[in-house]
Amino acid sequence: MKPSEKEEEYFAKREFEKKKKIEEEKHKRLAEEEKERLKKLHYMQCPKCGMELIEIDYKGIKIDECSECEGIWLDAGELATVAKLEKPGLDKFFSIFKK
Repeated sequence: MKPSEKEEEYFAKREFEKKKKIEEEKHKRLAEEEKERLKKLHYMQCPKCGMELIEIDYKGIKIDECSECEGIWLDAGELATVAKLEKPGLDKFFSIFKK
C-alpha cells in the first residue's frame, strides 16, 4: 500500500518539526553554557582593569572595590540606595574609600 502525498507531507513536516525542536534545545543549552562560562570568567573582576573586586558591606549596600585601580562598582539598585542616604550618611559612605 503506497502512502498518499498528504500522508508523506504530514510525516515529513512532523520529522522537520521534531529535528527543529532538537536543534532549538541544543542552541538554548549552548547559550546557557556560554553564559555560565562568561560568568565564571568575569565574576567579581573589575570591568576597567580586570583585577579582583573586594566586596564591602556598608549598611546593607554591597559595594565592590577594585583591588588594583580602586574603582568603585555598584550592582543594580545600589546606586539608588546610596542616593537616598542623608548627607551625614553619604559622607560616612564616601569616607570608607578615602586613603
